[in-house]
Amino acid sequence: MSRHAATRQIRGTALRDQLAAAGIAVRARSDRGLAEEAPFAYKDVDEVVATCERAGLARRVARLRPLGVVKG
Repeated sequence: MSRHAATRQIRGTALRDQLAAAGIAVRARSDRGLAEEAPFAYKDVDEVVATCERAGLARRVARLRPLGVVKG
């Protein structure tokens, strides 16, 4: 999904509230910038990895869980 499409689907303040309810702390310069990075705007990483594996491009060696994200 494009960043513009993400901003049409959710407002930054609503996303901030949803993330806070899930225990995720967010610091963003603007609510619009936060909305652009909404989690639903990205492909499911498990599906991407499975597709790469089926195509013979890669194989799974570890499962990682992000502790933090920095954009800038």
